[in-house]
Amino acid sequence: MAEPIRVVVTGAAGQIAYSLLYSIAKGDVFGKEQPIILVLLDISPMLPVLDGVVMELQDCALPLLREVIPTDKVEVGFKDIDAAILVGSMPRKEGMERKDLLKANVAIFKTQGAALDKYAKKSVKVLVVGNPANTNCLIASKSAPSIPKENFSCLTRLDHNRASSQVALRCGVSSDKVKNVVIWGNHSSTQYPDVHHAKVDLYGAETGVYEAVKDEAWLRGDFISTVQQRGAAVIKARKLSSAMSAAKAICDHMRDIWFGTKEGEFISMGVHAAGNTYGVPEDLIYSFPVQIKNKTWKIVDGLLINDFSRSKMDATAAELVEERDTALDFLSQ
Repeated sequence: MAEPIRVVVTGAAGQIAYSLLYSIAKGDVFGKEQPIILVLLDISPMLPVLDGVVMELQDCALPLLREVIPTDKVEVGFKDIDAAILVGSMPRKEGMERKDLLKANVAIFKTQGAALDKYAKKSVKVLVVGNPANTNCLIASKSAPSIPKENFSCLTRLDHNRASSQVALRCGVSSDKVKNVVIWGNHSSTQYPDVHHAKVDLYGAETGVYEAVKDEAWLRGDFISTVQQRGAAVIKARKLSSAMSAAKAICDHMRDIWFGTKEGEFISMGVHAAGNTYGVPEDLIYSFPVQIKNKTWKIVDGLLINDFSRSKMDATAAELVEERDTALDFLSQ
């Protein structure tokens, strides 16, 4: 058996974590041979709830789960960590301005970034889920200068999975028959779900999505808005935000970091834009198509971008620049 790896989940008493922790502990993410020490980090008032989560994890009797550590202290939470999944963030409350939300989250992710810098392994892989995820990820990374920028990513896999699923439903195939959709930009309603490069396996033959769907108006209209607004639609229906699907996307994202993407396929991740060939401003965390090998991601180059895509990619970049500038103002205060 391998040595155990240490994985921290923040916001560990919340509903996304409740759907996520079991999958991690039973080996769905880091492999069926990889023992796990799970560290559950949350704010002090949530410690009694964490005790209940610990009891349940114990009661699952999972052979890979070696230890569960509940804590409200970052120095315990981030000590010698191999993987950090930062789910906890300040949620938007009614009547709250976006900049107030940014200000509260800058404080949280500055603290967590600094703690990662001080206590975690330098090889730690950090996934930011808490919204606004792209900008929170940028702040965490800037607050952890000794950890390589490439080790930070934010979750747009949920949007990616939503887009794949919408195409699959439309074509009457299972979702594994759809590959290479792209989510460009921000994990917000300005994101751009792009299927110009995606393929559908129809009756054993790979077909471009535009050709398979045969409905350009839908692909450029309702398809995009459905993916962009899906989170809000789930909240409206459930009165709670996406948890099961978010947890599944987190597992997909981290498993691909650990084990790599399939040959000839790419997935969407929010990563540092430095060195990209798509005209996206450098100092952003922006969702790109990536391929992963040996735990290292690389932005997929050479995808042709038409005018329709260009305008959508620029609009989401503009929103991210504005968010970044507001956040960096708060960071310097």
